Amino acid sequence: MLMEKIMAASYHRCERMRVPVVVASALLAFASVSPAAADNVRWRTVVGIVQANNVAGGIGGGGQPWTTLGGHASVDLSANHVEFEVRGLVLAGGDNIGTPDNILQVRGTLVCDPAGARLTVDTVLVTLSATGDAEFSGAVPPIPSTCTPNNVAFLIRIPAGRWIANGAVRTGN
Repeated sequence: MLMEKIMAASYHRCERMRVPVVVASALLAFASVSPAAADNVRWRTVVGIVQANNVAGGIGGGGQPWTTLGGHASVDLSANHVEFEVRGLVLAGGDNIGTPDNILQVRGTLVCDPAGARLTVDTVLVTLSATGDAEFSGAVPPIPSTCTPNNVAFLIRIPAGRWIANGAVRTGN
């Protein structure tokens, strides 16, 4: 009788251990075939708007050209996460050339254009320093599933809505 109780307890302990092992194995198998990595998009640098008033994704550009010292942007489409950094974002024309003038905040905007829908997803406004530096890393509102690494662009916009810089050299994964 004692031996039967020991064997029954051992069997139940093994059964309890098998459930987490099965769940962990299933999660590992799902992660290895998950398309999440395919939902990452990066832009190697950030450049200022070259042609004033240029329109991208239906959004009008700033009235002067802008330049940058660089930066980067990345978006995880499935996790609704955006990260960007821009350095030295300053005017490249007009009387206040070489400064951000009176622009004190910017936001990142993901633009996607599935079948001409022109969808946008914005970050919150972040501070633009006197030397044109800004950064953001965080969650954004849900990114539509129709936005893919092949149909997205990244813009940096001022509070008035015009864009003054964009992500350049887009790569996936």
